[in-house]
This record gives sequence, C-alpha cells and structure tokens, in this order.
Amino acid sequence: MAYKNQQQFIDVLEREGELVRIKEYVDPKLEIAEITDRISKTPGGGKALLFENTGYDFPVLMNAYGSEKRMCLALGVNHLDDVAHDIEALFKMLASPKESIVDKLKLLPKLGQFASWMPKVRSGRGECQQVVWQGKDADISKLPVITCWPKDGGPFVTLPVIHTKDPSTSTRNVGMYRMQVFGPQLTGMHWHKHKVSAKHFNEYKKLGRKMPVAVALGGDPAYAYSATAPLPENVDEYMLAGFLRKKKVELVKCITQPEIEVPADADFVIEGYVDPADELIWEGPFGDHTGYYSLPDWYPRFHITCITHKQGAVYPATIVGIPPQEDAWLGKATERIFLAPMKMTMVPEIVDMDMPVEGVFHNLVIAQIKKEYAGQGQKVMNAMWGAGQMMFNKILVVADTGVQIQDYEKLAQYAFSNLDPAADIYFSQGPMDVLDHSCSKLGFGGKMCIDGTAKYEEEKDDTSAWKSINNDWLNTIADKFDEVHAVNTSLLKKDIPVLVISVKKSKKGQVRDLHQQLCQAPEMEAVKMVLYVEHTVNANDLTVALWRFCNNLDPKRDNTLVQRPSSIDESKTYSCMGLDGTIKSKEMDNFQRDWPNIIVSDEATIKSVDAKWDKLGLGEFLPSPSLKFQDQVYGLEAVVQA
Repeated sequence: MAYKNQQQFIDVLEREGELVRIKEYVDPKLEIAEITDRISKTPGGGKALLFENTGYDFPVLMNAYGSEKRMCLALGVNHLDDVAHDIEALFKMLASPKESIVDKLKLLPKLGQFASWMPKVRSGRGECQQVVWQGKDADISKLPVITCWPKDGGPFVTLPVIHTKDPSTSTRNVGMYRMQVFGPQLTGMHWHKHKVSAKHFNEYKKLGRKMPVAVALGGDPAYAYSATAPLPENVDEYMLAGFLRKKKVELVKCITQPEIEVPADADFVIEGYVDPADELIWEGPFGDHTGYYSLPDWYPRFHITCITHKQGAVYPATIVGIPPQEDAWLGKATERIFLAPMKMTMVPEIVDMDMPVEGVFHNLVIAQIKKEYAGQGQKVMNAMWGAGQMMFNKILVVADTGVQIQDYEKLAQYAFSNLDPAADIYFSQGPMDVLDHSCSKLGFGGKMCIDGTAKYEEEKDDTSAWKSINNDWLNTIADKFDEVHAVNTSLLKKDIPVLVISVKKSKKGQVRDLHQQLCQAPEMEAVKMVLYVEHTVNANDLTVALWRFCNNLDPKRDNTLVQRPSSIDESKTYSCMGLDGTIKSKEMDNFQRDWPNIIVSDEATIKSVDAKWDKLGLGEFLPSPSLKFQDQVYGLEAVVQA
C-alpha cells in the first residue's frame, strides 16, 4: 500500500486503534523518551504516540513502527512474511528457464512492474517544500528534536532518511544515521566507516569538493524502513520502497542542493553539505540500540543551508536503548524480508532465520538449514559471515529442520543435545559493528558459531561423555566460591546443559580460573557450557542476563574450554566451554578502551513523568523500566566508573 504522506499513515493508525494523542505538555528533552520507553516495553509494543503539545509548532510522532501490527500497516501487508513470499516468487520467475516465446512473453508484465517501482524525479516543488526556511531562518532549533537519555551529548535527530550521491557515478544512497544538533545550522553526521555514505564522503575528500546532503523526515513510512534495509550498494533504496508500496516514489530536487532529490511527500527536508576540509566534530555520547551508550568519537560536520516542510508537518522520531524498543520491529521486518534473497542468492540451504531481541540484531542470529552432508553448518557459517551486513554478526547458532527455531526452549534442548563443546563451537574474527564495545579494537573482533545441527557419522567424536543428570551440588557453587554471587540452574531442569553464573571480579584472569576450578568437579559433568555475567546482573533473569552477556562478550578472546578425563569412563573426555560476558577493564583484563554504561533515565525525569502520568491518557500507571536497571550502572557518566 502506498501512503499519500505520513498524515495518512497516522490516520490509519488512529482508525486501527494503534495511536494515542497526548495533549498534555511533554518536554522533548528526556520526557518524550521516558514516556515512550515505558509504552514500548509493554506487551506487544504498546501504541504509537502523537505528542501534540511539545512547546514547538510541530507534534512529535513516536513508536510508530513499534509492534508487529504497526510494522505490517507501515508496509501495507497482513504478515511480514508476505513481502518475503513476493520476493521469492519474483526470484523464481526470473531465474526459471525460458524455452519458448510464450514463456518469454509471460515475463513482460513482471518487467513492467520493475519499471513501476523505479523512483521518478518530477519537476517543480513538492509538498515537502510548501514552507521554505533559508539563510538565518534555516534553524534546526525550531524543530522539536528530542534528547533521549541523560548522558546524551545533546538533542539528536533519530529517524533521518539521509541522501547522498557518489560524485563519479551519481548513484544515490539512502541511509539512516543519527545527527547530533550542535547549533542552529550545524549537526554531526554519524556515518560509520562501513557505510556507503562514508564511502561517498571519502570520494568527495579525494576531489576536494563539498558533499551535498539532504535529510528527509516523514512521508510514506516505507522510506524510513528502506533506509535501514541491508541492501547491496548498487540497489536504490527507493526501488525497494517502490516495491513495498507497489507504487514508484516521486522525488523532487532540493532547493539549495539541487544535485540531491528527496521524496515529494516528506514532512521535513534538511538540506546542506559536508565539507571534507572541515575539522571533524566530537560527537556523542548517545544512548544506542545496544542498550549501552555509544561513546564520543570524531565525525563530519553537516552544515544546514535550507529547511523545508509541508503545511501541518509532524516530526517523526524514535528512541533506542535497552531492548525491547521500537527498532526491534524494524529488525524483525528485515529478518523476514531479506530471508528470501539470502536463501536464493547466497545460502540456498537456509530455511529460516531468527534474530532474538536480546541479541540487538548483530550480536545473536539463529539460522535454520536443511542439512544434507557433514560440515554443512560450517559452510553456512562462512557464507553468512561474508553476506553484506551479516559480516557484523557476533554469535551465530546453526540448527536444522529437526526443531522450530522460534521456540527458544526446544531450540536450546535440541542444539545442546547435538553439541560437543570441543568440536562444534567455531571461533573466528573479522569486521564488527562499530557500536560493539566488547572489541579490543574498534570495529574488529571475535565471532563464534555454535553448530547445533544433528551430526553425521563423519562429524561425531565417540570419545566425549557427559552426565545427563542434575545434581544439587551445582546449587551450592555460590557457597563454595566467594566471587560467585548467584547461579542459575533452571536450564538444567529443562534438559539444557547450561549454567548462568554472576561473578564479581577482583583480580586478573578470575573468570578463566574459576571456570577451570569448577570443571574439575565430577558434578559439573551435567554441564556443557557456562555463561558468566557481571555480579550486578541477576543470573536468574535470563532475558536481561542474555542481553548483557551478548553485548559484553568477544567470543574469541573470552572463551575457556576445559577438557579432562570423564569420571564416568576415563577413556572418554568431558569438555565444557566457559564464556566470559562480564565487563572488561584495564586493571582486570588489560582492556585498553573505555567501557560504556548501560542506559537509564535520571531520577528527575522519572519523577516528572510520574507526576503527569494521569494527564497523559495512557491508562494504568507504568513505572519507569529504568528502575529495574539502576543497580547495574557503574557511576553517573556514559563511561563506566569503577
């Protein structure tokens, strides 16, 4: 479905009972984010929120994509898998043999559809240019740009659709990168070194030319989704948007940066340039989608030359932080939509894929394959780590068709029943997301694949042995080791041979030493893997423990495999993998980078929202999610303070 503009999408949300209008004054500085955080963490993602009284001339739309239903409404489908089915059918049709003239003629209507998805540049001005601010009037402080978290470097534009072009080929790229506001006509441009816009910037730098940039906000919701999609560099994001809308995107030329075209139906357009000759600007911190602050770094300056907007514009924004948040549903759409292209072009044996919310997209991915030969799990591992943005994946779990991968309990039972920790866990290293704070080197770190597929004879090791019993001794570990604060043995009772242990470190190598000592006990032979988390983390809260663990682990650096003769049969070997998901520091771990804090609201904002809750029209009082995490914060700054 093609929306005429963002307002039509808002009308549909309201008609479907998916929108709450908030008429009480809410401050864009911290309060909007705090309210949205409470709502987005309710079952099913809560409702979209339209803040109509912000102290500015424009309302603010939040959590618009924050549920499966709203994500489907945004893309005009009944189920997210519907898009994948359309793509798969298209791939099959194009790839099938065309032996007769009739077969080739049948292809013509589909080729016509391709043309109907391609963006079109129209003459004249668009709806997005009904109001024009130029010169000194081009002031971004007139917009209700939100400040999300207390230690953020300032207000950030969080849902910008950013347009750049290659200076040599004029190939367009549309991406989404946060923008910190530094002044009326100055923001940062936070594009990572792996991103296409950063490559465009490097080309302009070689040419010694200013780089034109335009930022669209609002319009058809397919634009924001397409800007986040992991497309190949040579595929226009507006072609994907046209495919999703079943109607081409109409573009208009910018007023002060005419090399760049933007959607005619956008609510706002911010035009400007990045000058490679400028000094970079110190941007951040920012409470990011990992649930941690991304720490300050040097990024290009974006100079604003013009701001345009439609009459009655609505400012769209989002917050990210401790999951679940709205971005989880954008990620779920990508998981479903891009399964078909990955299956049909790179990993033909893949059947399904799942990205658990606790893994914040890149940290944890589960792949289900149709396994037909020995070593196929490793083949898939290498293919996926070489596939576009999947190169940032840290932990990959591979299962086969013997289990439903969305049923996490059954998946864990199945995978660990097939797992030999000494033979079926693989480590590598390579490019990582710049936001991954566990890496010793920025953007480069360890990866791990857990092959939980059923094994062929060639893959089995008959010298390994484990007990399949639960032993009460494991519940006494905290009494035996001073550094152990809690032990979660609940998974063992579900036939999942994994312990979660929270540890307070006080010396170097402590987790490694603890794991080696633990594994000498015969009672540990019921366990194949131990996940170690920080002592401030509740080991019995599996959702939080897994989120913290995945963020803090560099698999290649932080693994300890213990192997020793089995107490059952000394001719066989017991092995157990220990993985250290605790905070790393210079003193304890020789870790040379700053470690970020997790993101929580401040006390003043929580109290302010508490006081006005009854006037917001949001129903029963919801306490701040941050209250649950206050004891896990180290100090008051974005950087962990011992």
